[in-house]
Amino acid sequence: MRLSFTLFLVLSTFTLIGCDRLGIPDPARDAAIKEAEAKATGSACRHAGRGIEDCYALNPDAGRAAVYAGWKEMNDYMRENKIEEVKPQIAPSQPASSSAEASADASASASASAH
Repeated sequence: MRLSFTLFLVLSTFTLIGCDRLGIPDPARDAAIKEAEAKATGSACRHAGRGIEDCYALNPDAGRAAVYAGWKEMNDYMRENKIEEVKPQIAPSQPASSSAEASADASASASASAH
């Protein structure tokens, strides 16, 4: 009887270890991942020299509190270690609506100049 109970515990332990691979959602883990990503986004924004408002505008899906926490941590770290900002080499992409308007304006001006 004791052997079967031990075998049951071992098998159930291995079964529980594989829960992540079964696709069972874990809201706490998902929230922790989103918060960590938002902190990393805020940190990267500060390192790139972007203001916090710009960071919010460029990353509307990220949690503002976590973005601010990451931005502030990186700001303090950069001040303590006298690290300079690294300017981004690629301009941020425009929102889909403004890029569609820009392409419509460009095609309208091109057709007007052709006449």
